Amino acid sequence: MFTAFLIKYAEIGVKGKNRYLFEDALVHQIKTALKKCEGEFLIHKSQGRIHVEAQGEFDYEETVERLGKVFGISGICPVVYAEDEGFEKLCQKVIQYVADVYPDRNRTFKVRSRRARKNYPKESMEISADLGEALLKAFPELSVDVHDPQILLNVEIREKIYIYSETIPGPGGMPVGTGGKAMLLLSGGIDSPVAGYYVAKRGVKLDAVYFHAPPYTSERAKQKVVDLARIVSDYAGPIWLHVINFTDIQLYIHEHCPHEELTIIMRRYMMRIAEEIAAQTGCLGLVTGESIGQVASQTLSSLAATDEVCGMPVYRPLIGFDKQEIVEVANKIGTFETSILPFEDCCTIFVAKHPVTKPNLKIIRRHEQGLGEEMEALVRTALETKELIVAE
Repeated sequence: MFTAFLIKYAEIGVKGKNRYLFEDALVHQIKTALKKCEGEFLIHKSQGRIHVEAQGEFDYEETVERLGKVFGISGICPVVYAEDEGFEKLCQKVIQYVADVYPDRNRTFKVRSRRARKNYPKESMEISADLGEALLKAFPELSVDVHDPQILLNVEIREKIYIYSETIPGPGGMPVGTGGKAMLLLSGGIDSPVAGYYVAKRGVKLDAVYFHAPPYTSERAKQKVVDLARIVSDYAGPIWLHVINFTDIQLYIHEHCPHEELTIIMRRYMMRIAEEIAAQTGCLGLVTGESIGQVASQTLSSLAATDEVCGMPVYRPLIGFDKQEIVEVANKIGTFETSILPFEDCCTIFVAKHPVTKPNLKIIRRHEQGLGEEMEALVRTALETKELIVAE
């Protein structure tokens, strides 16, 4: 029955003179999302609304699912369009709509009208009352409830007349690309994909970096991360995934540094490398999935030691989350089952039995200085030999 959708947005509506930039970005993201759907769609703006119209056959469920992953959308309304052919014709259209959509009409209802076209002969309250009267005559089993109706029938008088009664919740947030660009440190775990999701929800475009350590980590571990990036890309748009061969750096740290400091020093070099790639690709910050106290490397002291090597801001959207809260979001966005696949990542292959939880920065710096020029050469080689995968 439905061949079109009315797209509602929340925060964008309170923007000022630059509102059109956010609307255009949202239209672009909708077009990108619907490219993966069967069928052709016409997407356009009109009077503070965005319209998606199918141009022929299309898969309704798939389309709604795709639109439900576009940040910036607060509501998706399957809508019926009607030309303005007089009020009697409008009454017939509304009666037909209720007959088609609600086979069981033993319900309460309310008509909510909005007269955006001010030259329409009736005012909004009058339109609502007269349409309600027509519906009660056509369907005596209906009853009016203006406070908590089971059917809220919306009629908007614009260039055309829009009739809809269902609003499917969207993800909210801001359109991807309106908040700059950041580099996500993506591991194969549960946390980092969720961190990427939350940052993308605020309009930030994502690139990602993954530290691969063959032969200690397998190709299946790498594929797992690529799969996670593709799942996140359903929300965040295409993600450029930079794969760094981290094996030689890890082995060198393992041979030359105290074992209780392995994780901290390794993470400091990860941040250095990620920041270098971020600077080359126009990113304005780094994003990690860290949460205070979750593991030894995520105490406040450890996070401060990690941050010290970064000139860029480091964003940690999960900093105050419990693990169970992160797991719930991972399940919601579809990354959890992939994240728990039993493949090692480079953070778990050289782990100290008793990692330091309150690192002394002076000692850490001294041990890093002892790594010398050979470490700098290893970092340079890792950057020069990185692999680029586009996840979409």
